[in-house]
Amino acid sequence: MRNLLLTISYRGTNYHGFQVQNNAITVSQVLQSAIEKILDHKIELKGCSRTDTGVHANRYCLNFKTNKSILCLNLVRALNTILPSDIVAKSCQEVDLGFHARYSCKKKEYIYKIWNSEIPSPFLIDLVYNYKYKIDEKILDKQAKSFIGTYDFKSFCNFKKGKSLEDTVRTIYNCGVERQEENLVIFKVCGDGFLYNMVRIMVGTLIFIQEKKIKQDSILDIIKNKDRSLAGKTAPARGLYLNNIFY
Repeated sequence: MRNLLLTISYRGTNYHGFQVQNNAITVSQVLQSAIEKILDHKIELKGCSRTDTGVHANRYCLNFKTNKSILCLNLVRALNTILPSDIVAKSCQEVDLGFHARYSCKKKEYIYKIWNSEIPSPFLIDLVYNYKYKIDEKILDKQAKSFIGTYDFKSFCNFKKGKSLEDTVRTIYNCGVERQEENLVIFKVCGDGFLYNMVRIMVGTLIFIQEKKIKQDSILDIIKNKDRSLAGKTAPARGLYLNNIFY
């Protein structure tokens, strides 16, 4: 038995996230079908993270087991001949049988792209959050540093109906905002894990600080109060990317 770690990237616009869902097309569903066609047997995919509808991934990792002797490079090549153009296999390697793409993960990094211009880009539709008001990235970068540390991030989670999380404590290792080009502002955050919609709420909170709907230097107070209503809006999914996975 072999355990294969596959790395992919995808544009999430046409998918209802990564994980399999009833009555909705997901990245996992499309990818599993392609792999099973190549290997000629059923597999069970283990993804590194859940992603919401419309969220993208620059680097997404998953593993599955097979008895087939296919070379990793040949599997990547075969996948890229049959996968749709918005899902790309990047690499594959054999790992220990006990490896799990999600539970073996040490850190995850997300980026959020904001197109900061009154004029939208026709080339970036569904790939950025269009925000027309001028962003002061230096102020927001300073504010974002308040997220760094180990805290209960209950204020930065949208709880699904009928579900609650017992553990809402997460560690953020790094966080910041920068302007990469004239109209593109990037929010980047790295942590040991993230709650449902957490990154999008972090971005929405920074936007509210920019709009003076939330006072500067209040992020730590919002965290301490554990009250979702005190944080900002949930920024649109289309600007969010799972950027990197660390094992």
